[in-house]
Amino acid sequence: MTQGAEGRGISRRRLGSGVLALGGALALGPIPFADAAAAESGGTSGGGGSPAGGRPTLRRGSPEQAGLIPRHLEQLVTDAETFLGPSPKHPWYAGAVLLAGRGGTVALHRPIGKAVRYAAYDEKTDTGVEFPPERQISMAEDTVFDLASVSKLFTSLLAVQQIERGALRLETAVAAYLPDFGAGGKQDITVRQLLTHTSGLRAWIPLYKEPTREGKLRLLWSEAPVKPPGTAYLYSDLNLISLQLILEKITGRALDVLLRDEITAPLGMHRTRFNPPPSWRPKIAATEDARLPWSGLDRGLVWGEVHDENAFGFGGVAGHAGVFSCAWDLAVLARTLLNGGVYGRSRILRPSSVELMFTDFNTAFPGDEHGLGFELYQHWYMGAMATPRTAGHTGFTGTSLVLDPGSDTFLIVLGNSVHPVRSWRSGSAPRAAAANNLARAVPVRPDHGRRAWFAGMAAASSATLTLPALTLSSAPFSGGESGSGSARLGCSLWWDTEPRSDGLFLEASSDDGTSWQPVPFTTARDGAAPQSHPAGTATGWSGRRWHRLTADLAAWRGTSVRLRWRYATDQLYVGRGVYVDTIKVTDRGRTVFDERRPRDAARIEATGWTPSAD
Repeated sequence: MTQGAEGRGISRRRLGSGVLALGGALALGPIPFADAAAAESGGTSGGGGSPAGGRPTLRRGSPEQAGLIPRHLEQLVTDAETFLGPSPKHPWYAGAVLLAGRGGTVALHRPIGKAVRYAAYDEKTDTGVEFPPERQISMAEDTVFDLASVSKLFTSLLAVQQIERGALRLETAVAAYLPDFGAGGKQDITVRQLLTHTSGLRAWIPLYKEPTREGKLRLLWSEAPVKPPGTAYLYSDLNLISLQLILEKITGRALDVLLRDEITAPLGMHRTRFNPPPSWRPKIAATEDARLPWSGLDRGLVWGEVHDENAFGFGGVAGHAGVFSCAWDLAVLARTLLNGGVYGRSRILRPSSVELMFTDFNTAFPGDEHGLGFELYQHWYMGAMATPRTAGHTGFTGTSLVLDPGSDTFLIVLGNSVHPVRSWRSGSAPRAAAANNLARAVPVRPDHGRRAWFAGMAAASSATLTLPALTLSSAPFSGGESGSGSARLGCSLWWDTEPRSDGLFLEASSDDGTSWQPVPFTTARDGAAPQSHPAGTATGWSGRRWHRLTADLAAWRGTSVRLRWRYATDQLYVGRGVYVDTIKVTDRGRTVFDERRPRDAARIEATGWTPSAD
């Protein structure tokens, strides 16, 4: 099924001698991977066992042990439960399993709602036909879900393993491995383009309509790109189906065998596999009442078998869909990747290989950032967890996985959102809401003192933090200050907003506060060059570090001026927000305003901003 910077990322230069930059793309031969070639992502925040060089394995613990704020994790559950009701007309899911952690600590693992609720869907009344109460099954921590497109991550991991071993090359044409693939104008599509959805292939074709595997492959071989390869981002199941065929060709093993041998068995992910046996069915979340016309196949209630039609047509084993798993197993996978490819005594990838999955290869397509297999920096489901290094994926059935190396956090939301029918849900609001709450649970400590001003994380809002009227001298100071005037504003600033959509504005008014104009400013942090903000605006990603803001107030000499910070958000998604600390205004060598003076602090007017210790 289809679905609608700055950071610690490995640079092209750091990838070493095996890499050649070609026209903004990466051409990789067999890279001489070494563990020291890339920075380790795994941290020790949140504790946990450390049997492999100090990298944590998972344990259950409290939010405090994970370095998270408890009330925000409880809010995560509360918000998730609201989607069990009308959202806005029907439930977004019948139930879900929520898992959130940091470091080696799983601080939240909570089932809500029903794994099995409906026997069928009545299209005439647009209602679900419920099983009798005694036949309904509640969600449990170990409920297994059809992951749908989250399966693509496992195929991608298997591909990166082969790249690491030198058996697969990113910039080699797919047709070099699968000669029949080159028909229909696909001869120039590369392995990298499959992994980053830049092959130009359309999203999906009904392969399941062909009764034989040979017929399905003929459809794939004859398929032509709808865009020239490498010129556009087009999310496509066909990319990962093709990658599956390459993997099976070069390894001589079927994809389900590769998954078991190379990932699930080494990591102890015993509840993760293709084609779960019938004995698992009571512990599997049901999906859709699959009937024409909304489904391509007339199957009735799908429960314990893969939901995706093409994956079903391939016998349940496909590169784009078909993996079943539970929240804990996915947390093990998340911890493995955040550890740099190792969990306990088992290593499935080297750190430099993991870096390829967390590095944006789609710099030519802003908004469609993508590593090898992983989507990056997608606020629409990562919410405030999104950074240029945040990696994840969603599945059509209602599943998602998000990893943030910067905060060492991971979030799994598994919902059965096509139960009883796919038309009952749209968008990704539960995923984004959960991610917002986990992001908020990671503290931001004030730069100085016990409190900083926080603008909040509300969407479709405008929050203002306004200083009292300040009278500045009419002449510049001659005491050696740099810049065109002596009057200056200084403060500490921390920001992380949805890029271009939400922003912080520094503004000034020389009248009664009815007319505001932007104040240009500069920000700087240790180890980085100062950044100019000539429009008086900060938006996007700042590295989630405190910066020192300075603004020249020479334009307001000889006037009474009011200064304010305004944080404005649109109605869709938000980042972690904005913090301001230690506000100070100086003029001709004297302090005009200092937030650390109680009488000055009491004159600040805050609308939507609150003092915050975290």
